[in-house]
Amino acid sequence: MTPVPRSRTALVTGGNRGLGLAVGALLHTRGFRVVLGGRDEEAVTASARSLGEGAEAVVLDVLENSSVKRAAERVGHVDVLVNNAGAFLDRGDPPSAVPLSLVEATLAVNVLGAWRVSQAFVPGMVARGWGRVVMVSSGTGSFTNGLFPQAPAYSASKAALNAVTVLLAKETDGTGVLVNAVNPGLVRTRMRPDAERSPREAAGDIVYAATLPDGAASGVFFRSGAVVGW
Repeated sequence: MTPVPRSRTALVTGGNRGLGLAVGALLHTRGFRVVLGGRDEEAVTASARSLGEGAEAVVLDVLENSSVKRAAERVGHVDVLVNNAGAFLDRGDPPSAVPLSLVEATLAVNVLGAWRVSQAFVPGMVARGWGRVVMVSSGTGSFTNGLFPQAPAYSASKAALNAVTVLLAKETDGTGVLVNAVNPGLVRTRMRPDAERSPREAAGDIVYAATLPDGAASGVFFRSGAVVGW
């Protein structure tokens, strides 16, 4: 594969560890200027430093408008946005009894956080006529795969994130911007330390969607490089 010139910038939210860091590392090897976003300045700076030249860090809290605005001003134009920051707070709670405070907190990160960051960068992509947005979703948010009542807040948040993906894809149709969601499967991260799949393995699925050629699909759900049902 031909390396991408460093003039292409990729921003990965939740990039200081786990899947986000693995995605950043893979994009870095593909030649992108990689910016890792995270709330903890020390942690995200150390993670960016570990990737080497061409990688940077930015303090980015997807819950805060002011934080996203400051990050956008610092980073400048972004060509590839990977909305990876997420929360999984409600394992084991049934839909009829899950504390709604957990639902609100989950939706705030997984849906509104990704939406907020997208609003900060997608208009610039459209203006430049090129961009890729990847929503890191989950099979638990797929009606085809089956929603997951054992984690209703998380499941509902990913279903909503999929809806945002489709809405943004429809808005940007024909502009050169592609917006897609990816189900990376169960990945061994802090959220799921018991999972068998490594972040490095799953990162390939996300980078696939982040580097789609012009004219490729937009507004679809990918699993291992194949389009699957919502």
